[in-house]
Amino acid sequence: MAKKVIAIDGPAGSGKSTTAKMVAQRLNFLYLDTGTMYRAITLKALEKGVDVNDEKKLEKLTKNSVISFKNENGINKIFFDGKDVSEKIRKPLVDKNVSFVSVHKKVRKILVEKQKEIGRKNDLVAEGRDTTTVVFPHAFKVYLCADIEERARRRFLELKDKGIRTSLKGQIKEIAKRDKIDSQREASPLCVDKDAVVVDTTHLTIEEQVNKVIELYKAKSGSM
Repeated sequence: MAKKVIAIDGPAGSGKSTTAKMVAQRLNFLYLDTGTMYRAITLKALEKGVDVNDEKKLEKLTKNSVISFKNENGINKIFFDGKDVSEKIRKPLVDKNVSFVSVHKKVRKILVEKQKEIGRKNDLVAEGRDTTTVVFPHAFKVYLCADIEERARRRFLELKDKGIRTSLKGQIKEIAKRDKIDSQREASPLCVDKDAVVVDTTHLTIEEQVNKVIELYKAKSGSM
């Protein structure tokens, strides 16, 4: 039997992660953050000194890695080769390099197959750069967007709360750079799927975003 899938896409800072987690929790679906898988590969590459532009070495690294997800006391965690890397993958150095890793077709092919397998076994809310266009093309699709200044502000506050020094100006520059790389890459570029419902989150609270997505999903599935 086909499983239910809500796929949430959008650029960095649009609210994908928090919204997807809360929607999954409310609907009792599994939460799948596809982007963390690319971050995990990026982290391992950096730690092992693997060039993020070397597709062949990254492909080998990805094939030989085990990525799993666990929900511990309501907190979603990602484990890489048995180690909890939930915090490490959010560091600025990973931010700066993950887009270079995710452009590689061979890396994406391996991870996309892992993601599709999870979707065949669970009702889930999946979020990531190509969940609506490549990984789950038949899902209920939502594309979240927001002004770049607002997205940078959110990222700035997130890093500040973690004690990581940065600046709003620096985050605007960093997000603009990531947007350009992700939109122009050959493999699964960031784009709005023709069947996706677009939700502008610039002036919405997280609670409003979550309510909006659930409302749209229920209306579409006829379960209101």
